[in-house]
Amino acid sequence: MSLLKIENISYSVFIKEGTRKQFQILKNVSFAMESGEIIGICGESGSGKTTLAKIIAGLIMPDNGKITLNSKLKNKISSPVQILFQHHEEVLNPFRKVSAIIDEALIINRIHKDYIIKEREKILSSVGFSNVLYDRRGYQLSGGEQQRAALARLLATNPVLLILDEPFSAQDVESQLNLVKLFQKLNKEFMITMICISHDLRILKNLAERIIIIKDGEIVEQGITKDVFINPRNVYTKFLLSAESLNLSYEEIQTSLKH
Repeated sequence: MSLLKIENISYSVFIKEGTRKQFQILKNVSFAMESGEIIGICGESGSGKTTLAKIIAGLIMPDNGKITLNSKLKNKISSPVQILFQHHEEVLNPFRKVSAIIDEALIINRIHKDYIIKEREKILSSVGFSNVLYDRRGYQLSGGEQQRAALARLLATNPVLLILDEPFSAQDVESQLNLVKLFQKLNKEFMITMICISHDLRILKNLAERIIIIKDGEIVEQGITKDVFINPRNVYTKFLLSAESLNLSYEEIQTSLKH
């Protein structure tokens, strides 16, 4: 039985307040995933990836469709689903110590006070966060340190599903590969199911077991990662793969924009 099942999710926003004209961001999106799986969702900016993530987490409600998590209909925000947003510094209070932020999450997760310090050290160590930084405040951390502290904060809530929203943006190749290894490690160590959202198919190839391609709010292709790379079926998927290798003609660009 699937851990997560998305069925015909659609979402629209009014183009201008006070009018009835709407812009559809998501159109009948459906997919399912098993416990412990890592899937990648890829598409250009504005394709609806982050909106879908917010709907899965219960931060916004879809116009129609349904989401089932652990065989239960999901219609509100809940700690089993957490998102590491692209702007991860928003997860951290810049004026609070990292140790206090993690401890608060552990208390919410009903960890007994006698085990708080041990659990905090375990989680921060798991994400590669140095113990010399435990008493630093959010604003005193580098971007990479903030990202790992934010990730630890989410892990402390013991989620069953973790959504990673563009975690590789603005990072060099070495840092990206280190993050891939970290997410794979956490997936096994904490038995967390993951959805990784990225515009970079090259990175998702190394991380995700399955790939979902979204264009203009619709899923245009999904499948096992190696199969999608070897034999892409949709013209937009072929465009993304060609773009990764910088092997595009003018005609290919025009064709992809029409589909």
